[in-house]
Amino acid sequence: MFTLILGGARSGKSRQAEALVTALPPPWVYVATATAGDAEMAARIAAHRAARGAGWRTAEAPRDLPAALGDAGDAPVLVDCLTLWLSNVMLTGGDVAASRTALLAALAARRAPTVLVGNEVGLGIVPDNALARAFRDEAGRLHQALAARAGRVLFMVAGLAITVKDEA
Repeated sequence: MFTLILGGARSGKSRQAEALVTALPPPWVYVATATAGDAEMAARIAAHRAARGAGWRTAEAPRDLPAALGDAGDAPVLVDCLTLWLSNVMLTGGDVAASRTALLAALAARRAPTVLVGNEVGLGIVPDNALARAFRDEAGRLHQALAARAGRVLFMVAGLAITVKDEA
């Protein structure tokens, strides 16, 4: 079983996920899906890495998230974030449905604790362009598929976790 944490920007998703993972014995694996496309993003990535401190191993997985989950073995894993991964898949012309299926299979194969972070993007207005609408729709499909299989789903609001599902 895995935990899915959803919420808006700066809602406390990553902090909550890190707290859940670091409550477990190290070593921990941080699966990073972001890429440093510009100086500002590179600085964000560096700040996140520095804030994590000792005990973490970072795996870069902008597209091949299922392989990174398999490579993590028995270590507790934090994936941050699903929506960046989805964006990478879409922007490189990947097969979204096949990628989602592969991710679900990789999660089903894991026996170690796994915490997934994703941005809830479906609470706002309908985007004004086709790519943004497709992204919003695919993010919703991904989150629904994951929530159906997750043992726990948390929704973050202003740094507070609301339990949506808990089968633990």
